Amino acid sequence: MISRLTIRRLLERHHVGCQALAIRSMQSQHSSHREWNKQQQQQHTRHKHQALATLAGFGAGVALWLKYNHQEAAAASLESEDNESIGKYGARRKGLPEYNLDDVSKHGTMQDRVWVSYRHGVYDITDFIAEHPGGDKILMGAGGSVEPFWTLYAVHKNDHVLDMFEKYRIGNLAADDVGASVKNMSDPYGNEPRRHIALKPSSKKPFNAEPPLALLVDSLITPNELFYVRNHLPVPEVDASTYELEVCDEELQKEKVFTLKDLKKYPKHTVTATIMCAGNRRSEMTQVKPVKGLSWGQAAIGNATWSGARLCDVLRDLGITDGKTDALHIQFEGLDTDPAHMPYGASIPIEKALDPHGDVILAYEMNGEPIPRDHGYPIRVIVPGVVGARNVKWLGRIVVSKDESDSHWQQNDYKGFAPSVDWDTVDFKKSPAIQELPVISAICEPLEGQTVGVKNGKVNVKGYAWSGGGRKIVRVDVSSDGGKNWQAADVLECDGARHPQAWGWSIWKAEIPVPKSKLEAQLCAKAVDSQYNTQPENFENIWNLRGVLANAYHRVNIKLAR
Repeated sequence: MISRLTIRRLLERHHVGCQALAIRSMQSQHSSHREWNKQQQQQHTRHKHQALATLAGFGAGVALWLKYNHQEAAAASLESEDNESIGKYGARRKGLPEYNLDDVSKHGTMQDRVWVSYRHGVYDITDFIAEHPGGDKILMGAGGSVEPFWTLYAVHKNDHVLDMFEKYRIGNLAADDVGASVKNMSDPYGNEPRRHIALKPSSKKPFNAEPPLALLVDSLITPNELFYVRNHLPVPEVDASTYELEVCDEELQKEKVFTLKDLKKYPKHTVTATIMCAGNRRSEMTQVKPVKGLSWGQAAIGNATWSGARLCDVLRDLGITDGKTDALHIQFEGLDTDPAHMPYGASIPIEKALDPHGDVILAYEMNGEPIPRDHGYPIRVIVPGVVGARNVKWLGRIVVSKDESDSHWQQNDYKGFAPSVDWDTVDFKKSPAIQELPVISAICEPLEGQTVGVKNGKVNVKGYAWSGGGRKIVRVDVSSDGGKNWQAADVLECDGARHPQAWGWSIWKAEIPVPKSKLEAQLCAKAVDSQYNTQPENFENIWNLRGVLANAYHRVNIKLAR
């Protein structure tokens, strides 16, 4: 595989040539996006400049992106999948005017009103742009089709999103132009890694899945094959022999490129750390009121040993140490990119990165083996105690900066809000990005609705507990009567690390008395960490529109067999 650094330079060198290859219907769109990008240049990093530079080169950009990711599925399969999964959406509607792609291309700016096409439909999305949860990304389709992007960002293909999108329908697309935007486009998810059959997908494109709860707590260390998978984009193929990691200091304008072999020359540091998605247990919060996001159960979490070079050692060799830099953030960019070459990105406070006790590592091993493709091969940054979204996989670039990452996933996602905030009133600038996660626990055995045998008036209960920021779990309380009476778990298994470097979870077990003569019971669990933080009682008090930080008591209703 051609390295990311080489690809970026290739794209910069041949930017004009790529424009010449663009399809005619995107020419107007190029002009509007070039003008829009000029207005944004002072706010964006040079890497993002390149990523958003043009949509006129979209045809060539997609071709290059597909080439470097070795995709093979035919465009016909994309259309077939659309028909199966979305049915009526984007279908031809009687009584609406007809427009062709040239008509759509004349509406690529806010001044001209922004039009896009999708399957047989034409949509005026001008009034929706400011409210779009994905920020300015929707502008990439301005004056053209959103289909190539929705093939990649497959999360759009659900009833909630498409119902909302249909409200902006203004016409039908000319029959000759339907499907033109994906006619020569392969499936970007055509070369994904093989996954364990036990993983339960919450979405297939991109692939996101969690293991069964009962398997999750069979071992203190989660096997690689059963570790939950959270992907935002297609999994890139990376050749370790040509892999390059760029490390850049914006203030000093210094840059150094590391190969995998270079990183392995540093002392190998191993840390046991739990990684958890911010949306873990979102499905429970949804029962209060709908939220936007994948419907995760309680298993979007896993515990593994990670080995690699400490980030503070790498930065020290570049002269970046505590007290000798004005930088405030460390930005990470992945090798997983969209057709416009926008990488997945995130950042953490520089204090965490420079602290040797923060244990941030550039990991090349997971549980003693090379990190699997789904989990970041060949390098993933592991930021212990911090939300999974900042543990960037397929790491391609590190930027030492005064600024937080300007990526969508840092600025317009993975943030918490008050229960009163909805999508009409949300302002992502008003909330900080999630870093350390709050204390959480879950019951993994027995399962919801399961019939459980009662022995000596008790039932066996088992689960996990974890807290972010290196806080150790000191107690798990369990109840069998909906939270009226509690007792501490009998067994609390962990790796022995101490606060404030207790990065891994605890597995707990308990024998709990159940109410006499009753045939049903509600089990509850709540954990307490080393700073005596505990979980909130219910989801009503912590509901938020993105369904993150879902750490209320875990409740499981069971039937009792006496």
